[in-house]
Amino acid sequence: MPDDPANNVSNMMDRFAPESGPAQASSLSDLWTPDDEPAAASVAHDMGQALLDAGVITPAQLTNIRAVAKKSPGRSLAEIAMDLGADEARVQAIIAGFAGMPFEEIDPATVDAIRQINKLGLEFCQANGVLPLRVAGARVVLGVTHPDNLLVIDEVRHKLGQSVKPVVVTAGQIAAFIESRKEEESDEEVEVDDIIGDMAEDEVEVVETEEEDLDLEKMAGESPVIRLVNYLIFNAVKEGASDIHIEPQEKRLQVRYRIDGVLFDTMSPPHHMHAAIISRLKIMANLDISERRLPQDGRIRAVVHGRKLDLRLSTLPTAAGEKAVLRILDTRSIQVPLDELGMGEDALLMWKRQIDQPHGILLVTGPTGSGKTTTLYASLAQMDKRKLNISTVEDPVEYHLNGINQTQTHERIGMSFSAALRALLRQDPDVIMVGEIRDSETARIAIQASLTGHLVLSTLHTNDAPSSVTRLINIGVEPYLIGAAVNGAMAQRLVRKICTNCAKQVPPDDVTANHLAMHGIALDEVMQGEGCDKCRNTGYAGRLGLYELLLLDDTLRDRIAGNPNVTEFRRTCVERGMVTLREDGFRKVAAGQTTVEEVLRVTESTI
Repeated sequence: MPDDPANNVSNMMDRFAPESGPAQASSLSDLWTPDDEPAAASVAHDMGQALLDAGVITPAQLTNIRAVAKKSPGRSLAEIAMDLGADEARVQAIIAGFAGMPFEEIDPATVDAIRQINKLGLEFCQANGVLPLRVAGARVVLGVTHPDNLLVIDEVRHKLGQSVKPVVVTAGQIAAFIESRKEEESDEEVEVDDIIGDMAEDEVEVVETEEEDLDLEKMAGESPVIRLVNYLIFNAVKEGASDIHIEPQEKRLQVRYRIDGVLFDTMSPPHHMHAAIISRLKIMANLDISERRLPQDGRIRAVVHGRKLDLRLSTLPTAAGEKAVLRILDTRSIQVPLDELGMGEDALLMWKRQIDQPHGILLVTGPTGSGKTTTLYASLAQMDKRKLNISTVEDPVEYHLNGINQTQTHERIGMSFSAALRALLRQDPDVIMVGEIRDSETARIAIQASLTGHLVLSTLHTNDAPSSVTRLINIGVEPYLIGAAVNGAMAQRLVRKICTNCAKQVPPDDVTANHLAMHGIALDEVMQGEGCDKCRNTGYAGRLGLYELLLLDDTLRDRIAGNPNVTEFRRTCVERGMVTLREDGFRKVAAGQTTVEEVLRVTESTI
């Protein structure tokens, strides 16, 4: 006859019950006996009953816990029991039994995985309830508070580059270890050497500065700070990051990478190395290392992974010290054909027609980091550079394009956008790209250039395409000039694409189904990324654009002449057939390219 489940529960709980009584244990080790048969052989079907049988809670407490659980969907009985005062160690030991894993106490003196802890970062460990304890052979023994969270365990394995053996520990002991670790300031240079020890010293080489060439291959052995900075740059390029944030806090130093538009924690170097790291970056960018009270901006040209990169350094004084941000400018990322940006077929066809026009203004709008420069460069690359004189005015010139005359502005010496634009008009241009229209003077010159037979492309910082018209009116341009000169405006945002390696079809939840229904989309299944090594377990890899293209017809030009407010003008544009950013986003959800969450993250409902 098969075993009675009730007997299975009782048999398993007998192993957890202490000999001295129902409420106390002689030691935490009594709660787990590694030599016994695996706990998975007799799995208890009711966590509440298991807690009761082990003497962790009383019958009255169990009744109270079940009542709270009914009103708290998504919370486990074990979590509620601990919130109501149950001993965390004994509860975690029972959870370990359910999971078929050992339970361990954390003895700070025996934690011997400092290199792995530094790789993960203390903030990551605390947020996810994990802590590397020691290395056993080829595996890292990993303390976990939620053994059922396989995604976190797999993410740790990916970050460490080693297989892991999870054991169950308490969240309180992890928190206590991390707090003590934050207060330690000694012997950490050796740990940094451990982190970067497997990196080749010549992976990052500065190839040009304004005053001298710095050969990092020769200097790498002189200081762990140099090797650490090289590692941060090297690893950022390897991970596909666009920015490196080095952020000092009161007792710690945090490094984060921006990957596909989202910041990720990477590591926490020793706090006492902060000043040395910032100084090293300033030396690489030829900045004044003694000036710590004022913001500074510089440029580093380097070769990483055999690729020539421009790194833009920006420092900013904060209450906890200088913060530094490195923008990684990779020519590969900007050389995207117009057809691959993610525009819909109709929008792409109409935009191509607009950039073939002999004159007029085309505006690309959106916040910083929304891909405006990429769109403009892709549009310029589409043009015939042999027959056209194409010139740009930029601040700064981030990427160098073959066959195009690029001019850098210098506000301090009077080389502003408007001054450079005036000079360009005397250079017999056919197409002019202005990096940004910031003031009425630049806007007026651009409009005059378009009215005298030039095609002008530029950017504005507005939330949507219709707002670009009202923005020009607000900075002082007469409405009738806008109506006469502007051909169109395109707003854009970047969303993360679903990882093609781990994508799968899943039924939409209620929130997703409701949003799809609001946009007239009925789907039984939607695409979603499960998470894998290639996408850092996020389910997303790469980005694509959402586009809102507004082309001015006679009706809209008449409305502009009447100086409309932005709400009225936006409504008119939609009535005339403009596809909004959110609508374009949901079309891409229906096509399986991104998710509803991503579209809602970067767009707003404007109509």
